[in-house]
Amino acid sequence: MTTVVAQDRNRSAAEYLRLLMALREEMNNAMGAIANNALTQFEDSIVSQQLLSARLLVLAEELSVPLATNHASSPDPINDRLMHQIFVAGDSLQKLNKTYAALLHHSSRSTALMVSFLASARGQIQEASGPRLKYQTWSCQM
Repeated sequence: MTTVVAQDRNRSAAEYLRLLMALREEMNNAMGAIANNALTQFEDSIVSQQLLSARLLVLAEELSVPLATNHASSPDPINDRLMHQIFVAGDSLQKLNKTYAALLHHSSRSTALMVSFLASARGQIQEASGPRLKYQTWSCQM
């Protein structure tokens, strides 16, 4: 019975690691979408991130259950190498998450500034006279 529990926990831990790496990839995709101004790609990435995060939460809860409640008396059977990979992937994901959060914060701030700029301009366009009759200029005071 202990071997079956150990195999199940190792399978769950391997899936957890795979999902951590997939989430890191999705965050990179989202940052690329922001850089390329690709709204649809960004929205798709957000949906994928939500699904991955939900599954990670379920697996984390399963893996955090003490083994005694799983009818095993041995210490945590998750492979040491696998645990190390999970910790490394988790640290990498946390660092990337800080960068991602900063990018979202600054992008939101830039968007708010543009909205403010466009609202203050109120769409007033001044046409130049003379040979530049068709050129338009925007002016704003910040």
